[in-house]
Amino acid sequence: MFNEQYVLKVNRISRRFGKIKALDDVSFSVNAQSIFGLLGPNGAGKTTLFSIVANFIHPDSGSIEILGHDVKEVSKIKGRLTILPQDALFQQNVPILEQLIFFRLLDGRTRAEAEKEVKRTLEMVGLGEYANRRVHSLSHGMIKRLGIAQAFLGNPEVILLDEATSGLDPKNAKQIRDLISELQTRSTIIVSSHNLAEIQGLCDHVAILDKGKLVACGSVNEITRAARKFDIGLSRPLAPEETGKLSSLPGVKSIVAAGAERYSISFDFSEMEDNGNSDDKAIASLIRAILDFGITPREFREGATLEEHFLQLTGKEQG
Repeated sequence: MFNEQYVLKVNRISRRFGKIKALDDVSFSVNAQSIFGLLGPNGAGKTTLFSIVANFIHPDSGSIEILGHDVKEVSKIKGRLTILPQDALFQQNVPILEQLIFFRLLDGRTRAEAEKEVKRTLEMVGLGEYANRRVHSLSHGMIKRLGIAQAFLGNPEVILLDEATSGLDPKNAKQIRDLISELQTRSTIIVSSHNLAEIQGLCDHVAILDKGKLVACGSVNEITRAARKFDIGLSRPLAPEETGKLSSLPGVKSIVAAGAERYSISFDFSEMEDNGNSDDKAIASLIRAILDFGITPREFREGATLEEHFLQLTGKEQG
């Protein structure tokens, strides 16, 4: 197992396609055993960056290091890096069991070892009972899970997943997210997704690309700290003077009615003293003030703040 802190280092990567600059001096690092999210609107450069990391295409300038090796030496990390492209292709008339066994035979497994591993992996992604099916008979969601099964084969230390849950129903999407979370104990997963709420719940660090440039990178908490939002349900509506008092509390940016007894409360902690507890203290002060009004909070949950921050940075909806 690679023991350095960073398993992936992207250093000043740039890439043009004709007059279009797909990536413009992009640099960031990915910690070992993290789940790292790559976000950006269409045309931001996500797929181009994935393709360079996988050594499918080469950058015009810059370098990428994976597990201590330049990506140009990708043969030296054979079996330690796996990839799920957004539209993975398979042979239409060959049983999926045989296709995945073939991939493992190419990696040096015996037939018995390969079959055991493939059957276990197909069970993991919910395709065990379809092992002898041919690809042409599978639904879009099942083909997506087949691609994920291929990426999970072996014991990869770095897994690249491009739109891993796209096209899956909520139950299967949750199953894949749970699998990704379980894999974090032995692998580093880098995942792109159009589902910002999914990324916020799944990833510990993210990078946001826009027009080929890196516009934000860091932990989800760091990126969203300056614009956290909570939805709260109360036992009765707030009176105007009560709303005014809550709005004057440290860290409270705005309070907007979202229903008769529901409110959307935005916090801005960026100018507060960073003592490790200031965020929690500000939220606790808000709850205490609500209780002092004789109001009972019935629900308190954090909203999709990563999405709000994404829109603020890019000015676009995720697409």
